[in-house]
Amino acid sequence: MYKVNPYFLLSLPLLLLSCSAGEENSQGSTYDETGLLYTAYENLIMAGYQGWFAAEGDDSGRGWYHYGGACGFDSGCSTIDFWPDVSEYTKKYVTPFKHADGSNAYLYSPYDEESVDLHFKWMKTYGIDGVFMQRFVGEIKDPKGKRHFNKVLKNALKAAKKYERALCIMYDLSGTSGKDMVFLLQDWDELQKQFDLFNHQENPTYLRHNGRPLLAVWGAGFNDNRKYAIPDIQQLVSDLKGPENRVSVMLGVPYYWRTLDKDTRHDPSLHSLIKRCDIVMPWAVGRYNSESYNIAKEVLAGDIQWCKTNNVDYVPLVFPGFSWGNLKNDPGKYTIAPRNHGDFLWKQIAGAKLSGAKSLYVAMFDEVDEGTAIFKSVNQRDTPDHGNRKFIGIEDDLQTDYYLWLTGQGTRWFHGDDSFSTVKPKR
Repeated sequence: MYKVNPYFLLSLPLLLLSCSAGEENSQGSTYDETGLLYTAYENLIMAGYQGWFAAEGDDSGRGWYHYGGACGFDSGCSTIDFWPDVSEYTKKYVTPFKHADGSNAYLYSPYDEESVDLHFKWMKTYGIDGVFMQRFVGEIKDPKGKRHFNKVLKNALKAAKKYERALCIMYDLSGTSGKDMVFLLQDWDELQKQFDLFNHQENPTYLRHNGRPLLAVWGAGFNDNRKYAIPDIQQLVSDLKGPENRVSVMLGVPYYWRTLDKDTRHDPSLHSLIKRCDIVMPWAVGRYNSESYNIAKEVLAGDIQWCKTNNVDYVPLVFPGFSWGNLKNDPGKYTIAPRNHGDFLWKQIAGAKLSGAKSLYVAMFDEVDEGTAIFKSVNQRDTPDHGNRKFIGIEDDLQTDYYLWLTGQGTRWFHGDDSFSTVKPKR
């Protein structure tokens, strides 16, 4: 089994920063005595950041990657359900799609530094604490994929520092096998060195938890015939932590992880694995909609109690809606979980807060494939023509930034503003 090299960076002397301990910088943020801004995943709302899109004409050389599918990218063929609002991007790319008036429709690429900078600027503007940078093991095994995700990460680290947003790496195990855990360990070791991840001066906003850098691993315990097993992840966590307990680990698990049924393998060793980690984050997307959300109340209460009993921190997931009609080429999947003008998202935020959750994971910042994106997307009336298919838009009576704004209101609540309640705030 490959062992991660010692985290020599953690033993380096503390670096002198422009802000002394406890001093606020020019933007009003307070660093701790070591020069870090985010020392715990507590009272924070952070989103997942896919970053896997590419555009024809950008420098990635990947074409319309994750925008198009096996049939290409053209009217009647796409994998995305939402269309990003690109009115503020300085770099954008003409697509084969047209608007109703015959004008060209454009998209962005996160391979461009300017685009990622804009996203982090939005996080700052609307008060969202930061993001988990998704790193898909199945994709970075390909040299082109690794080059892509490394460039997006480089863009994000620079923007996170600039706008003082929290950032954390999340490995997604989808599409991998047990032997790929070695590759993950090697990649994680490389990232620390290549990006000087734990240098307090270079990356002062990399998220810590329980006094150690946090790393998220997603995909443990699902019963969807994955080619790795719980013992593989147990070994992975042991290797990541090492005898020195070098990192804190957040584990992404199925929604019914506690009861070991429905979307979860009936394997009690999953509970042993979770107890070895620092945070558990259940995957809720597709598990309920606004009408059936009442099931989450019982799940939340039971999950939080289990975690308190077993000394594991708990971060529930919320999402604005869910749609993958184009990804699945199935018109019946455009309305799996309608957004309902933000009512659905706020119901989840309030439910988690009032159940005792201390932080949230929002799925996702930029996931237009599955219709969970909270970033600026065009209204329904402004979506491009899609032949015999369609795109889902932000409700026409809302601004394109509405879900960024609403998520930011939730952040205020989790930061201690007690003026919020189950009633969705008015803009």
